[in-house]
Amino acid sequence: MDSESYEDRHVHQVYEVIASHFSSTRYKPWPIVRQFLTNLPDGSVGLDVGCGNGKYLAVNPRIFIVASDRSQNLVEIASQHEPHSVVVADNLALPHPHASFDFVLSIAVVHHLSTPSRRVEAISSLLELLRPPSLNDSMRSSAVGGKVLIFVWALEQKSSRRGWDEGDQQDVMVPWVTKQQGRNNGTADEKTYHRYYHLYSRGELERNVVQAGGVVVASGYEKDNWWTIAARSS
Repeated sequence: MDSESYEDRHVHQVYEVIASHFSSTRYKPWPIVRQFLTNLPDGSVGLDVGCGNGKYLAVNPRIFIVASDRSQNLVEIASQHEPHSVVVADNLALPHPHASFDFVLSIAVVHHLSTPSRRVEAISSLLELLRPPSLNDSMRSSAVGGKVLIFVWALEQKSSRRGWDEGDQQDVMVPWVTKQQGRNNGTADEKTYHRYYHLYSRGELERNVVQAGGVVVASGYEKDNWWTIAARSS
């Protein structure tokens, strides 16, 4: 099975099925993402690639976000966050004009790409969308241009319920359990779906950014995730 088909089976089809249940568990913005969005200049225009249920669209009412997700069902949920726009799109085939946006979000998305080259390609596609550095644009962090915030699951999660840590397998299948009311006896029936993840090790995300043609502006660790803020190198 090729990588695209593998991801379709073990990522895209799963999220299409679990969209409603998944959305019900995703409602609180993560602190680093909230800070990134609230610190943007008023009037900034950006993207949320892999927006899920759109929980970040309402964080800062002074900016405008065009959101996208591969799941039609999640896009329908996210579209409730007016006035922002939401479209169905794939991270590796985004329909947006290059070098046009002040910021991009990629929260818990890149780790679903199943090969190193596809993960680097995904980051490259995000960087291409950013407004390039301009020394003449003093109102918008002129030395950097647009910025992308990327979050990925970390391998180093020893203190979490999952217990992964350095030295463990980085390519894993993570279960998602749904419960539905049984037809006959009234008890809840459970069904388990498995999603593919690549667990990023320390420093791996930053290396991918550089390989994709970007520069790391800031990076860190938060709640079992590695994150980085990156910009175009030129």
